[in-house]
Amino acid sequence: MKPKKSHKRLILKYIYIVFGCISVVLGAVGVVVPGLPTTPFVLLASWCFYQSSPRLQTWLLQSFLGKYIRDYKEKGGLTMRKRLYIIALMAAMVSVSIIFFIPNTTVDIIVGVAGLIGCIVVGFVVPKAKEEKK
Repeated sequence: MKPKKSHKRLILKYIYIVFGCISVVLGAVGVVVPGLPTTPFVLLASWCFYQSSPRLQTWLLQSFLGKYIRDYKEKGGLTMRKRLYIIALMAAMVSVSIIFFIPNTTVDIIVGVAGLIGCIVVGFVVPKAKEEKK
């Protein structure tokens, strides 16, 4: 027996909610972990919640992660100043982690490559916003 369309929609709604929640967690972790981007995960969570639950989307927009969505929507991306700041901060945190906190060479390489990929993504993939006027 085939499930009714309403059952399919309900299943899809829960799938979006689960992926949205996972994205929120990854975005929140990305606030403090170098190399893990915050904005893409928060944007993905917002889209998932838009598809499944207006209440969760409102909660996300009002949470501390909501500023990432608002900034991105208002400016269309990252300004060059923010881009350079993020890259410098990521490079510094990855370097400190590799030098002082990670005793394993294999993990050093993995963290270094992840940090490099994060810097490339911020530098070349994330859309550029117009410079803020002072």
